[in-house]
Amino acid sequence: VNSYLMHHLNSLEKRSAVALALVFSSRMLGLFMLLPVFALYGRELTGFSPLWIGLAIGAYGLTQAILQIPLGWLSDRIGRHKVMLGGLALFAVGSVVAALADSVYMVTLGRVLQGAGAIAGAVLALAADLTRDEQRPKVMAIIGASIGLSFALAMVLGPLLAKWAGLSGVFWATAVLACAAMLLVAFVVPKSVSKAPMAETLALPQSLGAMLKHRQLLQLDIGVMLLHLMLTAMFVVLPSLLQNYGMQPVKHWQFYLPVLLGSFVLMIPMMIIAMRKAQEKAFFLLAVALLITAMLIVLLLPGFITLTLAVVLFFIGFNFLEASLPALVSRIAPAGQRGSAMGIYSSSQFFGAFLGGAAGGAVVQHFGYQALFAVLAVIGLIWLAVASTLSIPPRAQRLSLAVSVQTEHQANQLAAQLTALAGVQEVTLLLAEQRCYLKVSSAQFDTAQAQAVIAAAGA
Repeated sequence: VNSYLMHHLNSLEKRSAVALALVFSSRMLGLFMLLPVFALYGRELTGFSPLWIGLAIGAYGLTQAILQIPLGWLSDRIGRHKVMLGGLALFAVGSVVAALADSVYMVTLGRVLQGAGAIAGAVLALAADLTRDEQRPKVMAIIGASIGLSFALAMVLGPLLAKWAGLSGVFWATAVLACAAMLLVAFVVPKSVSKAPMAETLALPQSLGAMLKHRQLLQLDIGVMLLHLMLTAMFVVLPSLLQNYGMQPVKHWQFYLPVLLGSFVLMIPMMIIAMRKAQEKAFFLLAVALLITAMLIVLLLPGFITLTLAVVLFFIGFNFLEASLPALVSRIAPAGQRGSAMGIYSSSQFFGAFLGGAAGGAVVQHFGYQALFAVLAVIGLIWLAVASTLSIPPRAQRLSLAVSVQTEHQANQLAAQLTALAGVQEVTLLLAEQRCYLKVSSAQFDTAQAQAVIAAAGA
C-alpha cells in the first residue's frame, strides 16, 4: 500500500507526507496511550472513581472539538507552522501537568490542555498547501493511515510503559513525543510557499450553517460521534475486565496486538468487496451491526474467550467505519465546501470521545459495567436505524480551477455555463478566492472544455 501511495509523489510531497504523518501520529500516540492503562494504574490517584476514569480518558475530546475549527482558521492568518508549534507546546504542557499530578482532577486538567493543542486542521491544511491537486488524496491517505498505526502502537506501548514507569511515565513519554514533533515541525516539515484553495481544506465560517443542515453529512457526523463514543466508553472498563479474567496489566499488549492485527486483516476484504461490488451501504450497515453484536456478546456471554471475540468484531467494524466515514464525507460534501464538512466531522469525532468517556464513566459508576454494554448496544441500534436511510452518491472527481470574474452576475453566468457541461455534477464559484470548484464524473468530463469556457468568461 505504501509503495502505491508514494508512487508519482515528487520529493517535496514525499517529505511532506512522511514528516506530517510523523507529527500527527506522535501526537495521537500520546493521546491514545492512556486508553489501555488508566482504569488500572489511575487507582492510586486521589479522587479516583469510574466517572473520573471516563472524564480523564475523554477530556481531551472536548477541547479538541471546540478548538479544531478556530485553530484551522488561525493557521490561515498567522501561518501553519506557528499554530502547529503552539499547539504542540500546549500539548507538551498538558502532558507535564498530568505527569506531575497526584489527583485524578489534575490528570483531567492535563488532558484538557492536551486537547487544546488542536492542530489537526493546520496539519491537513499544510499537507494541502504542499501537494498538487492530483496527488493530495494520497498524502491525506498516508496521514490517515498513520493515525490507525499510532492507535495500534499505543495499545502495545501503553501497558509496557505503565508497567515500567507507572502512569506518570506514560505522560512523560507523551511530553517527549510532543517535543520531538515540535523539532520535526521546526526543522523537517517544509514551509509552504503557496496556499491551497481554502474552501477545500479549511472550514469557511459562511458554510458551517449549511453543513449542519445538510442531512447526509449530519448523518455521517452523528455516526462518527457515536463511533468514538462507543470506543472511548468501552475502554473505561475493558482493561479492568481483562484483569478480572486473570490477565496481568503488563501482558495486556499480548491481547491488544493480535486482536487489532486480526481485525485489520479481516476488515480488508470488506473494504475490497464493498468498493468492487458497489455494496458500500450494505457493508457500512454490516460494520455498525458488528459493533452492536460485540456489545451484546460481552453483555450476554461473559468469559475471556467471548470477550476476545467481541473485541475482534468491534475492531473489524470500527476499522471499516473509521476508513469509510471520512471518505463518504469528502464525497458527499458540496463542491467548494469540503473543508467545512471535514471540520465539522472532525469536531464531531472528538466530541464523541468526550461524551463516551463522561457518559461511560457515569453509567459504570451508578449501574455497573453490564449496564454500559447494554447502553452501547442500544446506541448502536439507534445508529443502525439512522444509517439505514443514508444515500451514498456515485464517486466523483473534484477539481479546483482559477477564474477571473469581477461581478456576482458574471460569476453566476460562468457557473451556469459550467453546469451545462457534460459530466459536471456541482459547481461552486467563490468571488473572493477567484476560484471555481467542480464535482465531476471523470468518465464524461472534459477539463479542456471547462478551461475554454473559463477563459472565454475572463476575456
